[in-house]
Amino acid sequence: MTEEEKVFSKQIIGKTVVSKTGKKFGEVGDIVYETRSGELIHIILASPTIYTEKLELEKDKQGNLLIPFSSVIAIGDFLVIAEEDII
Repeated sequence: MTEEEKVFSKQIIGKTVVSKTGKKFGEVGDIVYETRSGELIHIILASPTIYTEKLELEKDKQGNLLIPFSSVIAIGDFLVIAEEDII
């Protein structure tokens, strides 16, 4: 991975989460990762939309909606996810 391909968590937090079809899910509130390996596990969704609340997404102990990081397909102005990977 080159220096240009690296994205720091502070650059991701606050980005709008959208599906590849353009449906808005909310914003990235935080990121859950495995401390030993550094593997990114989930995105904690902040300000979830009405559309997102209708989906039966996994929740953490505090009731925050979680999106598997494995569903992320692009990070740019938005964080784009593959919706079929989370439902």
